[in-house]
Amino acid sequence: MKTFEDVVEFHGHSCPGLALGYRASVFALKQLGDRAADEELVAIVENNSCAVDAVQVVTGCTFGKGNLIFRDYGKQVYTFIKRPSGKGIRISVDWKSPAETKEEKRMWERYMNGDQTEEVLKTVHSRKSKKIDIIMKLGDDELFRVKWDKMELPDEASIYKSLTCAICGEKMMEPRARVKDGEIVCIPCFGEDLEKI
Repeated sequence: MKTFEDVVEFHGHSCPGLALGYRASVFALKQLGDRAADEELVAIVENNSCAVDAVQVVTGCTFGKGNLIFRDYGKQVYTFIKRPSGKGIRISVDWKSPAETKEEKRMWERYMNGDQTEEVLKTVHSRKSKKIDIIMKLGDDELFRVKWDKMELPDEASIYKSLTCAICGEKMMEPRARVKDGEIVCIPCFGEDLEKI
């Protein structure tokens, strides 16, 4: 089992979001079994926060293997599904951060406005450390709401033919190719807004 230190090393720093992702991932593996060597475990994450780095390290689910799926809902929810059974667990973070003092709020506002003075950083890092300690010590039932279900499995990862864009000369996967003035082009050269795709 990967440790929290392994996750911090991968992510680059320790933070409460990373701790929540770590705890959710460890809980999922206790329920579903081993870390994914290939695609036998699928993770569906509903945010793109620090927590997702913990999901990758602990569970072995990654974008490159096609068993990490991102749904941009902005929710602290993590679903894990076992192949081929479809047995799944949906973990929703239910933990509420302790109230901040007026001083902590003031320092956080200064930090968010770019203040990196020693005074501000000391307060911000102290607050983060306290949150991490709490997250790491609480019971699973104090952190999460859990729902078990047999879930529909997403398709396994596909391997696509590479095509070369007639305009920029860069390679792209075939399903993302577009036709512009009779030429095969990539999405940016076609002029589509990537946010709309």
